[in-house]
Order: sequence, then structure tokens, then C-alpha cells
Amino acid sequence: MEQIEAWSEFNVAMVGATAALAGLVIVAASVNIGDIIKEASLTARLAAGISGLVLALIGSAIGLMPEVGALPYGIAMILLAVGAAVFQVQAARRIFANRHPANRLRGLKSAVGFVSPVAYGIGGAMLLAGQPDGLVWFAAGSIVAIVAALLVSWIVLVEVLR
Repeated sequence: MEQIEAWSEFNVAMVGATAALAGLVIVAASVNIGDIIKEASLTARLAAGISGLVLALIGSAIGLMPEVGALPYGIAMILLAVGAAVFQVQAARRIFANRHPANRLRGLKSAVGFVSPVAYGIGGAMLLAGQPDGLVWFAAGSIVAIVAALLVSWIVLVEVLR
């Protein structure tokens, strides 16, 4: 599909950026992993942030595969989005289970992690329907995944030091 090939430079950039960021997040978390795992909601949120990066990484890598068609790309993205959403569901459950008075904005904290998988799911559905604009949803999903992962990682690393 010609439209997929037109996104190759973007996908190359996203593969590099998300792989590097995922590695940095994991290394940064490993420094304080003993403290992070003491708080279930922080662990779940960090896992959800990393899963968003993995979604963006794999999604961009698939987009770089030679002659990948819209149908297999769309199916793969929907399956990957569902996989990432599982981590987000677990994070949302942990966020809502944390009844500490300082745990405010539970709904917003939970919703942030779902934006990227939803964008990928919409993009995948659009590709399955023959609409190449689904690729724009993948791009938006990958950008949101990076922002969400940075935000969640920062919050986890700051919270663990309080």
C-alpha cells in the first residue's frame, strides 16, 4: 500500500525514539524498583506506560515491513492495541483502588493511558475499512504514547522518592 510507504520516515523516527525511551524508562525505574513495587498503583502505571511505548514501537516497525498490506497492518494494530489496553485496565483498577487522600483525579489518571490504544484501535479499524487515514491515527497514537510514558514515568519516579 503506497500510503503506508509514505509514512516510512515517520515510522523510522518512531522506532528509534520509542525504543530509546523504553530503554531509558526501564533503566530509570530499575534504580528504584524496590520502592516502586511497594506501591501497586505505581507499578501498574509504569507497566502501562511501557506498554504504550511497546505498542508504538511495534506498530511503527510493522509499518516498515516491505509490502505490508492495509489488512494485516490493521489487524495487527487492533490486536496490539487490545494488548496494551489490558495493561491500562490494570493500571486504572490500581489507581481507583488507591484510596489515599492525595490520590486525586483518579479518572484523569486512568484515562490518559487509554488514549494511545484507542487511537491505534481506531486507526486499525479504519485500515480494515479501506480508509488510509487510519495511518494518521497511528501517528497520533504513537505521539500520545511517548507523552503519556514520559508523564507517567516522571510521576512514578517522583512519587517513589516522596
